[in-house]
Amino acid sequence: MFAKSGDGKESEPSTSFSSIQWSQPFRNIEFPEILTATKNFDESLVIGGGGFGKVYKGSIINGAGLVVAAIKRMGSASDQGASEFWTEVNMLFKLRHCNIVSLIGYCIHEHEKILVYEFMPNGTLDDHLHKRFTPLSWLRRLNICIGAGRGLRYLHNDTGLDSGVIHSDFKSSNILLHETWAAKISDFGLSKTCPTNQPSTHVKTLVKGTYGYFDPVYYQTGILTRKSDVYAFGVVLLEVLCRKCAVDETLDKEQWGLVPWAQDYIKEGNLKHIIDSDIRGEISPQCLKEFVKTIDRCLNNSQKHRPTMVEVVASLESALTLQENYNMQAASGTIFGRVVNMLPFPANGENSGISSSLQIFWTYSLYFCVSLFAYMEYVCN
Repeated sequence: MFAKSGDGKESEPSTSFSSIQWSQPFRNIEFPEILTATKNFDESLVIGGGGFGKVYKGSIINGAGLVVAAIKRMGSASDQGASEFWTEVNMLFKLRHCNIVSLIGYCIHEHEKILVYEFMPNGTLDDHLHKRFTPLSWLRRLNICIGAGRGLRYLHNDTGLDSGVIHSDFKSSNILLHETWAAKISDFGLSKTCPTNQPSTHVKTLVKGTYGYFDPVYYQTGILTRKSDVYAFGVVLLEVLCRKCAVDETLDKEQWGLVPWAQDYIKEGNLKHIIDSDIRGEISPQCLKEFVKTIDRCLNNSQKHRPTMVEVVASLESALTLQENYNMQAASGTIFGRVVNMLPFPANGENSGISSSLQIFWTYSLYFCVSLFAYMEYVCN
């Protein structure tokens, strides 16, 4: 926790969370080090920004050496105040998971509020989907969704602390991507804690977040639950499938909402109209069915009828298995067909001296070997 000292200033966090182990010490970073790392906030080092301010790329001492870091500087006109700043520091101080971004440290200096994170070379999912238009295979998109889902599952259920966490501002721009394309959830300024042993627990709060991702129940009542995160996760799944923004002015629906636009086509079973054309030929029918079913459940208007993140991740992992099996069978069939066409089987009526039963034996033996080869090649890649 962070406490206020006698002079009214916030002190450094206590280390009472013994169950959380850090590979490097979490620390209060001095302002001169921030200035050195950012070359006095050189604009050429800016790698991102938003309502909070700007993010700079710089090198920070972490443990025994320098590491590349993302340095988030809260602007003077930032939408996020001191409360959100300390909420994020407190949350990331307590949390540790491979799908949650790591906080290296923080800096408070006069009016400056700065957070220093591990650097994510591949930016955000939002960047790749909607700004850079990066070619993303269906398998890569599916794995990113699973990684982000595991991060939310950890927050809701598996922190190892007395309370779970409701993120409350989950969106594609808050999914950071490692150089390996592993997904990591970021931005915990609006997060709330909730008891992990009460599945229906909720927090009554002022509505904050990002339009397009709002749980309708939360938006109307101010009642925030873990199922509010599940709804937002469903919106992200739609973004990944359709490659359209949560709020998209090109859509022909009132207020340009992705959810109502896509839900109409899902109800009609007209999925071809909403799938990103870049991946339409990659998705297996079984995988698509499971993925869309997961989206539909996440976006249910009733919070109690939405799945938990445990169930969501299980469904996505099932969809991944279906897709991998489909890919392996397609690869195996293609290779086998090519090899069989090259075999010197006799034409009809020729006397080859090889019995039909022997041909069948060699054909199935070859099929087994080619299938095994295709599987090993797929796994290695």
